[in-house]
Amino acid sequence: MLKKTLLFALLMAAGLPTLAHEYDAGALHIEHPWSRAMPPVAPTAAAYFVVHNKGSEADRLLGVSTPHAGKAELHEHVHADGLMKMQQVQAVDIPAGGEIRFEPMGYHVMLFNLQQQAKDGERFPLTLTFEKAGEVEVDVAVQADAAPAAESVDAHAGHGAQAKPQAHGEHQH
Repeated sequence: MLKKTLLFALLMAAGLPTLAHEYDAGALHIEHPWSRAMPPVAPTAAAYFVVHNKGSEADRLLGVSTPHAGKAELHEHVHADGLMKMQQVQAVDIPAGGEIRFEPMGYHVMLFNLQQQAKDGERFPLTLTFEKAGEVEVDVAVQADAAPAAESVDAHAGHGAQAKPQAHGEHQH
């Protein structure tokens, strides 16, 4: 019984690196880039990750690019006067000793003019350009079972329009 349990534990541990993927660039540590699998007809997608700055100096994420999309932009959600608005940002500061989370309903990377939507289990490259750490290429893992809040990407179909916050399960069309 102990041998079977040990073998199972080893097999599970061997599979973990494919699920959790992380990247380092100087003092920056980029954790688990992911995107939610979207319907094939969806005009956009979004990518998310966490950037940890282990250094003593701040850095800035200046831009993103990918061959998977015609255009990739840094975006954020802004809540004002009871409305939610999604807007492009030119750069995102990563404080020294801190972190910035790119997550649903927060900062995110918007992907426009997709060649095709990626499917669950696929990956695509994304290049992050930092002011100090330079360019870092990461692989974005596409997940069908991503956090429900990722549904907010649907609202980018009418990008630039203001949308009211939605309850879980509602979609903006």
